[in-house]
Amino acid sequence: MKPNLTDTPDRESNPFFHTYKRLPLDIDRGEGAYLITKDGTRYLDLFAGIAVNALGYGHSRVLNAIHDQASKYIHLSNYFLQEPQLRLAHALLKHSGYQKVFFTNSGTEATEGAIKIARKWGASRGKNEIVAFSNGFHGRTMGALSIIDRPKYRDGYEPFLEHCRVLPFNDCEELRRALGPQNLAVVLEFIQGEGGIRSATVEFVRTIEALQQEHGFLLVADEIQSGLGRTGKLFSFQHFGAMPDIVLAAKPLGGGLPLGAILGNSVVADVLQTGTHGSTFGGNPVACAAGIVVLEELMERGVMENAEAMGDLFLAKLASLKAEHPWFIRDVRGIGLMIGIELSIESEAVAVALREKKVLVNATDKTVLRIVPPLIITSGHVEEFVQTLRQVIPLFEKRNANSPPVPLSWQRGGE
Repeated sequence: MKPNLTDTPDRESNPFFHTYKRLPLDIDRGEGAYLITKDGTRYLDLFAGIAVNALGYGHSRVLNAIHDQASKYIHLSNYFLQEPQLRLAHALLKHSGYQKVFFTNSGTEATEGAIKIARKWGASRGKNEIVAFSNGFHGRTMGALSIIDRPKYRDGYEPFLEHCRVLPFNDCEELRRALGPQNLAVVLEFIQGEGGIRSATVEFVRTIEALQQEHGFLLVADEIQSGLGRTGKLFSFQHFGAMPDIVLAAKPLGGGLPLGAILGNSVVADVLQTGTHGSTFGGNPVACAAGIVVLEELMERGVMENAEAMGDLFLAKLASLKAEHPWFIRDVRGIGLMIGIELSIESEAVAVALREKKVLVNATDKTVLRIVPPLIITSGHVEEFVQTLRQVIPLFEKRNANSPPVPLSWQRGGE
């Protein structure tokens, strides 16, 4: 029997595990930087599938690449060398300067693969401890959960992998006390995404590099959200002049299709041998065909430069808005089109208010609006958001420091 998808507000309660807090929008299609509901309402989408849809919706070259490859074959076993994989691998290595790549289906799989590479590399060197940092996010699998400290994601899943530690982010003194010859890898988001768009300090990065020289561990850069042009460079670590041993990429890589990658330098190039790691669907040829287009658009057709320019414009306009409403906007931070607006109140209610005015942003880390839009946005889209936020702010005029008004109609949030 065909399910009735419109008969009840909780229509998903029977078929699905209850893991997602859905937004109350019935999406029909996407066009450029907009999502359009079945009743024809257009929403400016500034979180783009959580930093996935770098080229927006309906990009003609992506659609053509998907169609052309799907007409040849959608899947082959990785026993076969596949042209889309090979072309994308060469492009990634060319533009990144790395030596090897392994394709995954997602960012969390890339994290798992990196943990395996690090463990295998460290086994013959007497190293076993992996270090990551507070308020980070690296995925939802057991390995990824072992290197984050957020109870929201970890509670109830214990025990985690042994020999994993989470240290305070941007605390150089604690870093110097904690790291030693036992460490095999340090995993770092140079810009934390889920953690509220918080950047590592230059001092923190330089301290990690100095300790790496002293103790000989691997540096793993989690670029799953911050990579592939989002910050105006291919990877966010390039803003720090760093060169990690392993780089994790995913989100926009497949043009909206599931695709991730692990990049490795010469230090780890020979760690994985035949049969020591694998993936049935990793490097799906249709996703790789789309990924080739994404990388070409970023590196050869000005999309990455647009991300840098629009990011500068966004940050300048938001800084002006903060100056107008300092009680409401505590901080504006980010690089390129990875922007956080820290508020004096919880951000979920503001995200809902913006949604009611046909603008979509993501609330994260309790008080932060996360803006990770398609990298093809224009100055008009930036102005549309800023003006809409300007309209929303008076609705939250502060009555007192502890109880800002939140209209009852917005408290339902993502019901």
